[in-house]
Amino acid sequence: PARTPSRTPSRTPARSRRGPSAPKLMRRAYERALAAATIALLIVLAAIVVYAVAARTAGASPIWYDEVASILLAWLSLLGAALAMLRNAHLNFENLLVAQPPGRRAALFVLVEAVVFTVFALMLWAGWRILEVFGDETITSIPWVRLAFVQSVVPIGAALTITSRLLVVRENWQRVMAGRDTESEEIAAEIARAQAEHSRVQAANPNASGERTDAARSRR
Repeated sequence: PARTPSRTPSRTPARSRRGPSAPKLMRRAYERALAAATIALLIVLAAIVVYAVAARTAGASPIWYDEVASILLAWLSLLGAALAMLRNAHLNFENLLVAQPPGRRAALFVLVEAVVFTVFALMLWAGWRILEVFGDETITSIPWVRLAFVQSVVPIGAALTITSRLLVVRENWQRVMAGRDTESEEIAAEIARAQAEHSRVQAANPNASGERTDAARSRR
C-alpha cells in the first residue's frame, strides 16, 4: 500500500499577552495612592467633625478641632485637586477647543498648558519660599505641630498637580487633535456600557424579550 505523506502539524506562534506598560502601571499606582490619601483625609476630617459636635453637645468642646479641621480641609482640597487633574475632572471648555480648526486648536492647547504649568510652578515656588518664613513656629492649639509642616501642603499640592498634568498631557493632546472632548468620550463610554449590560441581560434570559413582545401584542 502506498504511504501517505505524513503531515507535520503547523506550529502557530503563541500570542504573547502583554500586560499594561510601565508608564500605565506607574500612573495607576500614583492614582491609587492619591485616591487613598484623599479618602483617608476625608474620613479623618469627618470623624473629627462628628467628635467635635458630640463633645460640644456634652459640654466639653476641644480647643484644637477647629484649627485641625481647617488644616485637614486644606490638605484634602489640594490633594483632591491633584487627583481631579489626573482624571480630567476639573471644569474645562474642551468642546470649544475642539470646535476650532486644527492649527488654531494646537496653538490654543499649547497656550492653555503653558498657563497651567506656569501657575502651579509659581505656586510651588512661592509655597516653598514661604516655608522659610515660618521657621520653628507652631500652630496655636497644638504646640508640637510645626507651622511649616502644615503649610507644606501648598508646594506639595502644586508638585502633585504638575505631576498629574504631565501624566495626562499626551493623551489630552491626542484627544483634542482628534476632535474629541472628555465629556463626549464619557457619554460614549456610558452608552457602550449600557448597551453591553443590555446585551448581557438578553443573553442570560433570551426568552424575556419574546415574552415582553407577546405581552405588548396581547394588550393591543
